[in-house]
Amino acid sequence: MFFTKRDQRIARILIVEDEPLVAFDNEHALQQAGYTVVATVDRFSDADAVLTSDEGVDLVIADIRLRGVRSGIELARHARELGVAVLFATAACPDEARDMGVALGVLAKPFQPRDLIRAIGICEQLLAGRKPSRIPPRLTLFPLPAA
Repeated sequence: MFFTKRDQRIARILIVEDEPLVAFDNEHALQQAGYTVVATVDRFSDADAVLTSDEGVDLVIADIRLRGVRSGIELARHARELGVAVLFATAACPDEARDMGVALGVLAKPFQPRDLIRAIGICEQLLAGRKPSRIPPRLTLFPLPAA
């Protein structure tokens, strides 16, 4: 008997992070867990270029603070318009971001790689319409955006 992974909704991830060491650690952890990191960028404009290309992104993991003048919240709003799910990964998430309906939740920094992987698993459950189980303590889920 063969055991296989359930159908994955999240396989290709875009990391948008302005801290190089955090970006590297996240990229490494995701690759080790079997995800494809489509790109790792630190600006809205670079993220937009990836999102509007043919790369095929399933999830954006975005910091709130980015290089340049546009924020991770603006990026989440844009990604949502394109039908791409977003998980914030930030030390300080503004209260208004929680109720905007543009992200699935926030993983509070600092976090361990295993918490990032578990948070993506929770996002997977949410996108599949299932109730999440065993939410990592540093993960806060937001009200689900309207379809």
